[in-house]
Amino acid sequence: MSAAKIFILSLLFVLPAIEGRAQGSSIADSINFSKLHFTHNKFVNNIFQQAVNSVRRIPDTNANYIYMNGKSEDPYLPYQGKIIRHIIIEPYGFNRSFKDTSLRDNSKGAKIGDRLHITSRKFVIHDNLFIKENTVLNAFKVADNERYLRSLEFIQDARIIVNTIPGNPDSVDLTVYTKDLFSIAITGASNGLNHINLDLYDANILGMGQRLEITGLYDYTRTPNFGYGGIYRKNNLFHSFIDATVGYSVMNMSDYTHEEESIQYVSLTKRLVSPYSRFAGGLILSHNENYNIYNLPDTVATRHLFTYKYDLFDVWAGYNIGIKKLTATNNTIRDRRFLAVRYYNRNFTQNPVQVGNNLNPIYNSSYGVLAQFTFFRQDYFKTQYIYGFGTTEDLPYGYNISATVGWQHQLTLERPYAGINASHYVATGRGDFLQFYLRTGSFFDKGKWEDASYLAGATAFSRIYFWNSTKIRQYINLNFTHLYNIVTYAPLRINSDFGLRGFLSDSVFGSRRLSLQLETEFFLKYKLLGFQFAPFPWGDLTLISRENESFSNSRLYTVLGLGIRGRNENLIFETIELRAYFFPVAPTDMRGFKVILNSNIKYRYSSNYINSPNFVQLN
Repeated sequence: MSAAKIFILSLLFVLPAIEGRAQGSSIADSINFSKLHFTHNKFVNNIFQQAVNSVRRIPDTNANYIYMNGKSEDPYLPYQGKIIRHIIIEPYGFNRSFKDTSLRDNSKGAKIGDRLHITSRKFVIHDNLFIKENTVLNAFKVADNERYLRSLEFIQDARIIVNTIPGNPDSVDLTVYTKDLFSIAITGASNGLNHINLDLYDANILGMGQRLEITGLYDYTRTPNFGYGGIYRKNNLFHSFIDATVGYSVMNMSDYTHEEESIQYVSLTKRLVSPYSRFAGGLILSHNENYNIYNLPDTVATRHLFTYKYDLFDVWAGYNIGIKKLTATNNTIRDRRFLAVRYYNRNFTQNPVQVGNNLNPIYNSSYGVLAQFTFFRQDYFKTQYIYGFGTTEDLPYGYNISATVGWQHQLTLERPYAGINASHYVATGRGDFLQFYLRTGSFFDKGKWEDASYLAGATAFSRIYFWNSTKIRQYINLNFTHLYNIVTYAPLRINSDFGLRGFLSDSVFGSRRLSLQLETEFFLKYKLLGFQFAPFPWGDLTLISRENESFSNSRLYTVLGLGIRGRNENLIFETIELRAYFFPVAPTDMRGFKVILNSNIKYRYSSNYINSPNFVQLN
């Protein structure tokens, strides 16, 4: 069983605040965004009051429980081409509700939390706007900005409302509403008294879009017994849409080596926040070291676990081709072409003794250059009950196709590379969401393809079904992966996102893998201390075969289980999940039952227009 995550601060301060005693008017069950329009009216109790007349109800035995399903740009299309006269910013704290903003939660817990929490400053919200006053309103760009505000880690939800101006039909005013998350948190993990981990952070210090995080560790088997670390991050540095992070830790779990390292790093990230943005890019500078902190035997067989040092320099930048011409007019064309280039250099100044001069993709220096050309058209639907429990979520529809070419140097190997990463997103009118994806790539050396691979699959979230007041949504993921002529790539694993969830053994690997993941979530109407809950039955199966074996002789591995997720949408804590596993077909060390409690569960659908150029990732 993994370490149980605990949530100290929420129990002390904020849990009573989530329940919210406000009983104001609520949004209807389904909003028909194609008919939604806003007329000039004073903003009264409900910021959606202007849209009430265009609300359509879905037959439901309990109509007070709502969900949305509609294109994000539709509310703004009637105002396409009008001049934005003024933009008014109205940030709200975590204890207010968009359903009725005139009411506050006056519970004791909410009052204590309100003293600790500072609502996001207006200038912070303003700096995260790329729509401007005295410019022509573009419905798609306004929708992009609303979605971007929701993607900020300290914002729970955002709305941009259009208000017409009496006597001035050619202009409109915009009001930007944001609702904060309670940004202070203390989390912990414990495996008895011999291993205790604590994490304290504030993701919105002084309401200024800054994150400060301090971590600590006590482990009896570790030398030294105590570990520590910290990061500082500033959102949108100098209104450049660049997020800057500096960090230091002696207990960092590396995404690259999957081992505990000490790390010092600086990171700059500029996302493509809208299809109308011109530039995106990123920079990472880090120094990483690993030593024998767990007192492992100092032998050749184990020395690779603690005796290495390396420096990483990783930079990329890209430009949205033709965007200057598109933005010169009020153009609604959404098809884009983006060119990006990346250079990285991972330089080992001390290599593990185990490796020597042998080729190893992890423990030896490597550097390379990659260029990527991306074609995309990606718009978004507003919906609910995908990862969240009623808050607004944004799911893409459209396509994204990236072609990557490059060159890599790794010890004695110098090889060109080519790959394709394609996704097609579908959002049906009834609320089903599908993604079809294909990833393929290969190196070329001495007249033959090496580390050649392809991964093809599909993911689907069903529409919401109703069972009395309970909402039900189904999830399915089907994928097939083939890796052949392996030289440096790690083999395919089933303990990965494309295999069996919860499978911890690394003894099962191969070169072909077929996986199916199924899950059905039941979103309950009940709350406990502000937390909403969703129990779910689930099951995965994977067929995997070793290299040079026939796929008809593949080994079948399965897992079945039950689980329950809980989330307080006002807190910055991620979703808590309790999941029970039963492995009827698995290696000996994985058979039987196990239960895992954790909180590191994604609660927002992650979808970027552009990512850093990279090799195909299979595990």
